[in-house]
Amino acid sequence: MTATFNHTIIAAKDRTESARFFRDLLELRDAPSWGPFANVQLADGVLLQFAEPPVDIQMQHYAFLVDDDLFDRAYRRLCDQGVRHWADPQMRRPGETNDEHGGRGVYVKDPAGHLIELITRPYL
Repeated sequence: MTATFNHTIIAAKDRTESARFFRDLLELRDAPSWGPFANVQLADGVLLQFAEPPVDIQMQHYAFLVDDDLFDRAYRRLCDQGVRHWADPQMRRPGETNDEHGGRGVYVKDPAGHLIELITRPYL
């Protein structure tokens, strides 16, 4: 068997709120949750597990490759809900998207403060 990515645990201030944010933004399915986790599942089966750690949360970066249609819908939701977003990871271009790597991209912070990137073309 080759190695494939299976799951990751993402620190959250409120695991339910973070799971809902990702589910709504990326149009993901609910997944069974257990123990300290609120789970959502990506189309390829990868599980995102949100947990509330007993320590301060350090910002992480998570990038998601999406098709143009999902990007348009997600970006429209961000704008309609007044969610702050940027064209760059340094957050110097607020309210914009970028057209790097032959596609489009946008950065947004999730409820726990992690920097989420949506891109329509892979970097490599």
